Amino acid sequence: MSDRAVLHVKGRVLVGPEDVRDELWVVDGRVSYDRPAGARDVRTAVGWVLPGLVDAHCHVGLDRHGPVPEDVAEKQALADREAGTLLIRDAGSPSDTRWIDGREDLPKIIRAGRHIARTRRYIRNYAWEIEPEDLVAYVAQEARRGDGWVKLVGDWIDRDLGDLSACWPREAVEAAIAEAHRLGARVTAHCFAEDSLRDLVEAGIDCIEHATGLTEDLVPLFAERGVAIVPTLVNIATFPQLADGGESRFPRWSAHMRRLHERRYDTVRNAYDAGIPVFVGTDAGGGLAHGLAAAEVAELVTAGIPPVEALAAGTWTARRWLGRPGLDEGAPADLVVYDEDPRADVRVLASPRRVVLNGRVVG
Repeated sequence: MSDRAVLHVKGRVLVGPEDVRDELWVVDGRVSYDRPAGARDVRTAVGWVLPGLVDAHCHVGLDRHGPVPEDVAEKQALADREAGTLLIRDAGSPSDTRWIDGREDLPKIIRAGRHIARTRRYIRNYAWEIEPEDLVAYVAQEARRGDGWVKLVGDWIDRDLGDLSACWPREAVEAAIAEAHRLGARVTAHCFAEDSLRDLVEAGIDCIEHATGLTEDLVPLFAERGVAIVPTLVNIATFPQLADGGESRFPRWSAHMRRLHERRYDTVRNAYDAGIPVFVGTDAGGGLAHGLAAAEVAELVTAGIPPVEALAAGTWTARRWLGRPGLDEGAPADLVVYDEDPRADVRVLASPRRVVLNGRVVG
């Protein structure tokens, strides 16, 4: 291997929150903790090292109007990469982004297929819009198309009611989730309000997105079932603006959105305190820019989650939850280098010094 270039990363390598090593080597794009024999072309990066950040709720290939061309999707993925996000769970998209898998310079994506929503109960051009009798078939379809996840729209505004309400009857979600699990896929659901949550959790769902309607009486049920939440607090910050825009037509909905926003930090802290798994997600790609994972980690800290646990929610524990390696021996070298210890101040995440993807310095 005397002619191969290797990358020597030294400083403080945060393999885990307490597993700190002095150096690692990148050989053939993979992590090694043994100095390669005979290496001549050695390049060095110095600093505090984390596995690539995780955005567990992100939409590459989507904007506020629907699917986007490949060149726009590429810019979205690059924005995430430049911010240090190297693993994305794409929580619903009508775009086919499989071409990204062939690009070693773009983040790795775990797809949930296309959103599945009730007819006229979601954002136009985003979802398959169907009725309950077709839910099992569409869940099976997206389970086969995705990468081990399926995304339901659990609630949305009911225009006749003038407020958020559950989209699916209990028996429909029970059958659909059972089918996804039979096919080896996990299921998550968009949920802002309160009234869809019990049915979804008791039906066996694996995760809830946003979870702003998680009330104290539901917290023990989530904890008992091990249902994760991805709060997307950087997105929930937009609720007051959304409420203002809908005030004249849907005052009941607007008031509800404001209440959900006002208690957002208490909701997340109560979930964390009860042992509910909480993960970092931004909801980028709809109305939000890409590259906001660092801001979401900071929001979790604002909500009261200890800094190291908030950091883990977007790095070590998030990767384990998604079944992807971190800075393990032989793993793809996807890592970010910082000037300071991000455990001491998560705001450090907003300013990566170096970004390494598949062993290549890309930022």
